[in-house]
Amino acid sequence: MSLTFDGILPAVRRAFHDVRASVPENAVLVNRDLSGRVRLIVREVHETNSELRPLLERVAHDLHRNLGPHGVPASGALLFEPDFDAVLASSAPFPLYDDASDVLVADRLALETDWNVADVSPSTPRIVFYSVKGGVGRSTALAAAAWGLAERGERVLVVDLDLESPGLSTTILPDDRRPTFGLVDWLVEDQVGAGDLVARDMVAASGLHSDQDVLVVPAHGADPGEYIAKLGRAWVPKVESDGNRIPWATRVHRVLTELEQRHDRTVVLLDARSGLDEIAALSVVGLGAELVLAFATDAPTTWSAYGILFEHWKKLGVAHRIRDRLQVVGSLVPGEDPADYMRAVREHAWSTFLATMYDDAPPTGASGVVSEPRDLFSFDLSEDSAPHAPWPVRWSPSFASLATLHGRLAHTDATQVDAAFGRLISEIATFTGRRDTIDP
Repeated sequence: MSLTFDGILPAVRRAFHDVRASVPENAVLVNRDLSGRVRLIVREVHETNSELRPLLERVAHDLHRNLGPHGVPASGALLFEPDFDAVLASSAPFPLYDDASDVLVADRLALETDWNVADVSPSTPRIVFYSVKGGVGRSTALAAAAWGLAERGERVLVVDLDLESPGLSTTILPDDRRPTFGLVDWLVEDQVGAGDLVARDMVAASGLHSDQDVLVVPAHGADPGEYIAKLGRAWVPKVESDGNRIPWATRVHRVLTELEQRHDRTVVLLDARSGLDEIAALSVVGLGAELVLAFATDAPTTWSAYGILFEHWKKLGVAHRIRDRLQVVGSLVPGEDPADYMRAVREHAWSTFLATMYDDAPPTGASGVVSEPRDLFSFDLSEDSAPHAPWPVRWSPSFASLATLHGRLAHTDATQVDAAFGRLISEIATFTGRRDTIDP
């Protein structure tokens, strides 16, 4: 049987096994291109290295022989790069071996994504509502949270990042309130340096709350126009005149900062696209969110998907930078046996975090006493302040339909919202209050 994509990196590790001790750090980059084919990019200074070059040529021959359709002829598999540091800077590499960084790997992806976790936005707190699967009540919970935070005096900005399935922005914005443009329009116009043409007419007051209005940036404006054509260009990195490429997440990060300052917001709620694709996951790691709400139901498919995502972050070496911002939300909690449901969500969440995001507990010493380092990021199953301990969102027929969401929230009272979303809203309010206390 021919080697498939999942066998590429194990085969590369085997090829390097006997020579890796002779490979200087930051000297070799394993480049896996869009088709999955592998080449070795080497710092040019080693091109005439009489000891290292023969070893790398041997690796190249092994890869050609063992990678099957994912290999290239050995004569073209070894590339010596004069600006090696620039290649590293543009590729977001990760170690080939978990225990060392002597050999690095770069995955070339269609969206040219950068998996470095963005620093927390220093001004307005951003909260991402995310789920690996749709249909879990994420957008409804976001709308309710926006209403509840406005009820507490927060100046809320809601941004619809679910661009391929826009729904939230069109259901909490009545037809007569929708702005001319949306986020997709800005992303397209920014490509040619014309983002300011639409930036001032892409925000609308929702009317969701009578006293402290909630502002909304929709995916598209009142007239979507050529939305599909625009959407196909929205994810493309912007190429500046000097050749510098600015990825999608960096551009969205910038426009969010501009909107926060222009409209004097105290909190930003981001409705992220669901799924495991790069755009969905980059909404979590790339936009400077301080809190990421990971919506989950008690379903094996949910935890399998979160496990895949967390394992990917762990492999890339970014898990430690995002894990303390995560918070599981147990969604669609049924009215019957809610405690059993939440217990199951907690147990599955804990198992997933334990396998991928939490630090391994130190070994027990001879005395039987464990001395844990202060920076150990790990929690017991029962720890209520842990990221895996779910905040509940109860299923409610009153809020089950997005189609009537705006009218429902605009004419409701705090008691009705609190019954389904009270814990979520109060936790977010506590979080934003803590941020206000900490920040100057």
